Amino acid sequence: MAISFSLQGFPVRTAFHTAAFAPAISHSLKLPPQSSSKLGTVVKMSATEVTDSRISYESFAIKPPEHPTYDLKGVIKLALAEDAGDRGDVTCKATIPSDMAVEAYFLAKEDGIIAGIALAEMIFHEVDPSLKVEWCRNDGDFVHKGLQFGKVHGRAHNIVVAERVVLNFMQRMSGIATLTKEMANAAYPAYMLETRKTAPALRLVDKWAVLIGGGRNHRMGLFDMVMIKDNHISAAGGVTGALKAVDLYLKQNSLQMEVEVETRTLEEVEEVLHYSSQAKTSLTRIMLDNMVVPLPNGDVDISMLKEAVQLINGRYETEASGNVTLDTVHKIGQSGVTYISSGSLTHSVKALDISLKIDTELALKVGKRTGRA
Repeated sequence: MAISFSLQGFPVRTAFHTAAFAPAISHSLKLPPQSSSKLGTVVKMSATEVTDSRISYESFAIKPPEHPTYDLKGVIKLALAEDAGDRGDVTCKATIPSDMAVEAYFLAKEDGIIAGIALAEMIFHEVDPSLKVEWCRNDGDFVHKGLQFGKVHGRAHNIVVAERVVLNFMQRMSGIATLTKEMANAAYPAYMLETRKTAPALRLVDKWAVLIGGGRNHRMGLFDMVMIKDNHISAAGGVTGALKAVDLYLKQNSLQMEVEVETRTLEEVEEVLHYSSQAKTSLTRIMLDNMVVPLPNGDVDISMLKEAVQLINGRYETEASGNVTLDTVHKIGQSGVTYISSGSLTHSVKALDISLKIDTELALKVGKRTGRA
């Protein structure tokens, strides 16, 4: 199966095949016997051919969220440019012959969920379209410490130039995906959401990692959902005033979109419900903010949250926020809320340790000595 895609003029042609399929394109690199045993079933991805200027995400294991203006190619170019500066990689120029070809392997140095494989493919293509990349894992798959889960073959100079940018994205995305997977599993039957507390200019990338980890996306930005928060409520003179203003604005501008309102007390929940019973409203979700009360023993009291959910009684989606941690999210998920949101998924990321090594034998030896492989 061969699929072509491009991102705002950024062409990529991706070919996937395993042992069950005939080779999709003749230039896919075959692994030597020893490499095959290391990598197992190989998913092959090779960026080689120019296509049209629009991207199709059909080739991705997990597609990124939509955004009307985000320039992912521009983000990649900026990341490469800040590394290269005005001289390029002076160390590579000094030490690596320009025509040298090598193979380098991706090595997981700790257990976790891998994310950023599709993005890594784009970065390698941006540096050198002739580089051949192969994977034995997809975005969203579990990797264990010591696993060689992919390889890149081609000019050594260009592989090393791309290395740090690729790893910076993959480590961050994998860290987000790993925590999201843990929290999403614990939150069930509620769905896990991130927030807008993302790294500046990495909004789409961070939210993509949440999807890869099994979470769901909250609003992408200020433009795709009405979210009435505390400052809006204060400026509008109260919950009812804010809801009225939003309903009027949407009607006057012929807009249809989801509307969420933040509530901080049971009285505010009741006020929202009273307004919605008296007027036609676009309201779709009620946020129950800081209704999870931390206790001195490290546990949490969710009685207020449960009471709010019961008051709403399924009339609207509900979202719990505040005091959400890996230790508390399971209990919160048992309250009956539809969603649980946590800024911690993206605002304080612990990167997953991944490396890209030409000499994997020595890397593994050193990793075992230090406990990192």
